[in-house]
Amino acid sequence: MTTKKTDANAPARTPLDAASLCMKPHDLFSNQWMLLTAGDFVLKQYNTMTIAWGSIGTIWNKPFVQVVVRPQRHTRKFMDDFGTFTLSAFRTAHRPALQLLGSKSGRDGNKIAESGLTAMASSAVSAPCFAEADLVIECRKAYWQDMEPKNFSTPAIAANYPDGSYHRIYFGEIVAISATDAYRAK
Repeated sequence: MTTKKTDANAPARTPLDAASLCMKPHDLFSNQWMLLTAGDFVLKQYNTMTIAWGSIGTIWNKPFVQVVVRPQRHTRKFMDDFGTFTLSAFRTAHRPALQLLGSKSGRDGNKIAESGLTAMASSAVSAPCFAEADLVIECRKAYWQDMEPKNFSTPAIAANYPDGSYHRIYFGEIVAISATDAYRAK
């Protein structure tokens, strides 16, 4: 993996307590999208993918995120092999980069370099984040489980899995957040 120097125009993120995080969770995942990045920045072993499904909340008395990854995604190996991951949210101007990172596989080349985004070390976890992100949520993997189609209560859910590639669900304890003022409770 190659990275470029941090852009002088990168947003000014500062540390933020989870209790002070202000956002529209459904909009953040479904409309804005985020990058899920797992692996180890120092070892140069990591991958990222665009996600539009997930949640943020509290479980086991800890702030957490929940994300899902299909078995065929290259990022899944990094989620399984490493203990940390990050979520990075961006302004609309970066939508083309997120589209590219969601449609290409890291198996086939350096899609991060192609996207123009800058991978960088996170503050508390080994998984990288991105210099251009307005919001970075750093997580320690706490739990995972494969989806069981027999447990779908609503038949319509199965329509999301015509080929049977059911997601693996990951819960990550939030250990650090950095954000621009747009994500701060007023």
